[in-house]
Amino acid sequence: MNSVLRSKYLHIVTLVLVVQAVLFYSASHGENTPLPLPLKGFPATFGSWRLINEGVVPEETEAVLRADDLLTRVYAGPEGGASLFMAYFKSQRAGQSPHSPKNCLPGAGFEPVAGENGVIDVPVEGTSIHINRYVVANGDDQSVVLYWYQSQGRVIADEFKAKFYLIEDSIRNHRSDTSLVRVIVPATNGVSRARASKTAVDFVQAVYPVVDSWLPR
Repeated sequence: MNSVLRSKYLHIVTLVLVVQAVLFYSASHGENTPLPLPLKGFPATFGSWRLINEGVVPEETEAVLRADDLLTRVYAGPEGGASLFMAYFKSQRAGQSPHSPKNCLPGAGFEPVAGENGVIDVPVEGTSIHINRYVVANGDDQSVVLYWYQSQGRVIADEFKAKFYLIEDSIRNHRSDTSLVRVIVPATNGVSRARASKTAVDFVQAVYPVVDSWLPR
């Protein structure tokens, strides 16, 4: 795509998002969000994975995220450990929305060294989900990061696509709830990036059915 076509495309996308945003806020008739299950009750074991550390989100981070519910944990499996972070937002009408890990991780000192979208087969009626995959580094330490947005049973990797679905769901279903799901596996202490990636994928395949059944559909 040349620069002229790319510029036109960006202008069209921007215009569509602005129009949809106007419809989003003007068509508000209140939210119709199902009552979510508290994340603190999320299972401590699933498959061959078990909880080994229940983390605490610092108050200053909570203030920035403005999520309605948060979970941060570390699980151990046959091939190593994986950290799970989930942030649930029951409404995005008041400016509350997930912060992309692409922006948050650099703020925490981690710089991306590789990134791509990926597809993972999950054991939910033969489903495959599209996710974001990043390798980040902080000095000599590297980690594999997999994340996606989950809304009403829909898995979304692309941030722009998430915005389109937000408008559609708000107008059609009077709902704007969403969640961010993020998995991090360190590639340190002799653990190769390839092994960390495999561990991350194995963890997602094990945890996704639980996530899918736990979050509002």
